Amino acid sequence: MNKQFFVYLLASRKYGALYIGVTSDLIGRTYLHREDVLPGQTSRYQIHNLVYFEEHGSAESAINREKQLKKWRRLWKLELIEKDNPEWLDLYPGLLGAH
Repeated sequence: MNKQFFVYLLASRKYGALYIGVTSDLIGRTYLHREDVLPGQTSRYQIHNLVYFEEHGSAESAINREKQLKKWRRLWKLELIEKDNPEWLDLYPGLLGAH
């Protein structure tokens, strides 16, 4: 079984501050951001809502995509989120099986 890697975007609110990260444990990493366990941008600006993520088959692929997205214009990032999540819903509860 291959390990999966994720590129994810968190937001403080709709059209708010954004954070882009990469992880092999999307649920665990998002939890750490939500609970302000990790000092830095996400805790300082209350960036807790998981609004977008994509799965990758290798760490190299996920890291390359993360770097690509970090270079994108803000408008392109907003359009990426809104393509699959137009209401900017927090996707984290769905990862846990909650509705």
